[in-house]
Order: sequence, then structure tokens, then C-alpha cells
Amino acid sequence: MAAHRPRSVTPPDISVIVPVYRHWELIPTLLAGLAAQSLAADRFEVLLVDNDPATPPPPLDLPANARILPCPRAGSYAARNAGAAEARGALLAFTDADCRPDPGWLAALAAKDDGATLLAGPVTVDAGPDPTRYALYDSIRGIPQARYVRLGYAATANLAIPAALLQAVGGFDHRRFSGGDAALCRAAGARGHGIRLIEGAVVHHPPRDTWAELATKARRVKGGQILSGTPKSRAIWLARTLTPPLRATTRFIRADHPLPERLAAIRVLYALWGVELAETARLLAGRRPERR
Repeated sequence: MAAHRPRSVTPPDISVIVPVYRHWELIPTLLAGLAAQSLAADRFEVLLVDNDPATPPPPLDLPANARILPCPRAGSYAARNAGAAEARGALLAFTDADCRPDPGWLAALAAKDDGATLLAGPVTVDAGPDPTRYALYDSIRGIPQARYVRLGYAATANLAIPAALLQAVGGFDHRRFSGGDAALCRAAGARGHGIRLIEGAVVHHPPRDTWAELATKARRVKGGQILSGTPKSRAIWLARTLTPPLRATTRFIRADHPLPERLAAIRVLYALWGVELAETARLLAGRRPERR
């Protein structure tokens, strides 16, 4: 493994920043997707940020435009800040270790970059053939970037931010284990910077297909909602947590899936609500939030 590689004299246009917490087995697939980009390799760099330096990554065949950086501070947003601090591109493109970008992902982002606007691309979640009920739930719930963008934010599974803008807003809140993407987008919006959906910049995200994966994510997200933000926002999330997920139920009922699949997903939705209630009680008792 080579953590440091010679840099070209000319900086790249885009820095792709990916936090990695132990799951290095996912990285070869991600690197293959980045190697297939229609944007020339010398126009972007790939920064893989090791968020668990106590466990060294395995040997990897890194391309010339990729580096591994350490980040001892826990949390994916801390890792994204560490990557941004070392990035040379004027546009920072964030995605996750388990994502698979379309070949035109970076070219579509580069074509729309104006240096002042946040850019979000669609994230597809396909349950695939013979899915588990948990994969059905995750694909129906999905990552609805278009709806998020209408609300002023986007998920970092597919989000690009001008480097100067990220620095101006102070980066991601490194204390968060969840919700830091929405908080940063809203901070940028408060400064007059909009967010735009780029339809051609597509990233694919595999569904979580086990109960353990979904429950772990539910606990992590709940920690970000209950422990972070303003007192008002935390109170709102607490009230929402204590209320049955009726709006989500309506979206699931209206989803373009066969009725048995929708009903199976709704059963998972309510089981996860139970996880959220238990996690809220645990957090309010002073326990540490989930980071995975």
C-alpha cells in the first residue's frame, strides 16, 4: 500500500473524497467505477480517508491518482474534513465506500460546477432479484435526492461542494455521526449558496439486506437527530420519534412496487420505529451514540 504518491504539477479539477471505516473490501469495486469515468484520470484525484487508523488497510492496487489519508478522529464527517484539508481540486465530490458511480458521474458534475453552488446527483437503490424484506424496505425508502434538494440539502453519498465554499462554512460538524450533510448544506444555504440536482451524475448504492444493517443505521441516524443541532431541532426530532411514522407509511403505500413488497417493507418500517424508540431512551440516559 502506498499512502503517498508523487503529485502532478497541475492540480486536478475534482477531488473525490471517500471515508472508509474498516470496510476496505468494498474499495476495489469503487476504484473500478472511478477508473471507468469518462472524465480523464488526470482531471480528478481520489482520497480514501482511513477512519480507523488502528486497523491498517490491506494492500491495495491504487491507481496513480489515488491516495490513502489517515483520520484518527472518529466519524465519517471528521474523515471528510480530513480529506478536504488535503484535497487539491476546486470541487470536492463526496461519495461512500459502498457506492458505484456511473461512468459519467464526474463529467456531469464538472460540467455544472460554477464555484458557488452545491451539486447533488441521484442515488439509486436497487433491491435486485429475490430480495430480502430488508432490501425491499431499503430500496423503497431509498435515498430520494430530488426531494432532499427541494428541502435544501443532499446526502453525501452523492454530493459535490466547491472547496472554497466548504472552507467558508467551516467544514462538516466533526462531532456528528449522522446528519452532518444536511447541516452543512443548510449552513451554505444561509449564506446564499443554492443546491442543484444534476440528473446525469448518478451513483448506485446497494440496499442493506439484513436486519442488523438497518438497525445499526437507524441507531446512528437517531443519534445525529437527538444529540446534534439546536435545542429546537432536537426537540422536533424527539417529538417526531415519539410519533408513529405515518408520513413514511403513506410514501410506502404509494410506492411503485407490488402490494406484497410494500406490505413487507411497512412491517420493517414499524420494527425500525421500535429500534428508534429504544435508541432514543438509551441516548437520553447518557449513553454513547452509534458511529457505524
